[in-house]
Amino acid sequence: MTEPVTLGLIGCGGMMGGHVRGLKRLWEVGVRDFRVVATCDINEAAAAQFADDIAAIQGARPTVHTDVGALLAGEKDMEAVDISVVHRAHHAVAIPCFEAGKHVTIEKPLALTMRAGKLMLDAAERAGAVFQVAENYRRSPRYRAINWAISSGRIGKVRTLFWSDVWERRWYWAWREHRADAGGGWILDGGVHHADLFRYLVGEVATVFARVKSFDPVRYRDKLEDPVAVDVEDAVMAVLTFDNGALGEWVSTSAAPLQSFNHHGVYGESGHILFDHGLKSRTEELSIEALEGQYMEGLSPQDQDRWFPGGVTDTVATELEEFFRAIRGGPQVEITGLEGYKDQAVCEAVYESDATGAPVRVADIEALKIEYYQRDLNEGVGIS
Repeated sequence: MTEPVTLGLIGCGGMMGGHVRGLKRLWEVGVRDFRVVATCDINEAAAAQFADDIAAIQGARPTVHTDVGALLAGEKDMEAVDISVVHRAHHAVAIPCFEAGKHVTIEKPLALTMRAGKLMLDAAERAGAVFQVAENYRRSPRYRAINWAISSGRIGKVRTLFWSDVWERRWYWAWREHRADAGGGWILDGGVHHADLFRYLVGEVATVFARVKSFDPVRYRDKLEDPVAVDVEDAVMAVLTFDNGALGEWVSTSAAPLQSFNHHGVYGESGHILFDHGLKSRTEELSIEALEGQYMEGLSPQDQDRWFPGGVTDTVATELEEFFRAIRGGPQVEITGLEGYKDQAVCEAVYESDATGAPVRVADIEALKIEYYQRDLNEGVGIS
């Protein structure tokens, strides 16, 4: 029997709670190829609470740490770490872990900037470590089914992508509202999920032309009282071109009062898929639920086990199980550090296009040729 992967959790905040729930779901269905041996957070009480939560799942209580250096020095037999910290600290936490010989899965986006991300990629390569970016949206049965339908030619060659999220948010979201900590607003923090879906469903993005605005200079801690100054964007409109000739429209704003709407879809030469509705072509029409059902029923036992181990569809759980299997010699993780780098490049292209007032090539973002928007962020963390 394969020995379980020994894992440390670094950053015991909100999103790590989702990771612990994913681990719990795996444990419940008998997928128990991991042991959490340590938790780490600068807030000792938070790390201790997560240790208690893990103990309730696996029995043994992890050791609690408040410093990454102490964690790495004290847990010599720990094989891997799961990192979920403020974006500003991604590279500063991950690189010492690679240097200590640990495998790493890290929350999206990959890094504060592209240059910080490149440092992480280089460190992972030197270490020969498994490096996964925790990008989970594509892992849902719905997006797997949509990808399957598009790849099978059910709507013909893809022509256009539309992705619009229009709503209003006035409450304060802590460090995510501050560019120096987050690297940007929702177009990076949440938008990197969307960028990954664009690449997964349509193909590689070639160019981006965008306009970015910050309409509301404050958010509120409580019932529109206690205002806090913020400096990340709250509105983006972008036009994408893809390597395969498709076009995309990407709209995201949290500064649209009262009437919100979302529209997500792909149109091909013979039909379309609206992600909340279903597939409609010149020859067939299916609800999104029926399309998901077709996809799931058609999976081979091998693919069922790979994509939905133990029948689990929780996307954080399945990404973690993929990470554990890769460490034990299984298939390579789907979203490697490099794939996460490419996802982030699409988001950074939005910012760089706005900064330059012109379309930018995503390849130039990946090659670190355009860094007007990112320059002060790099300087702020001592990266040149």
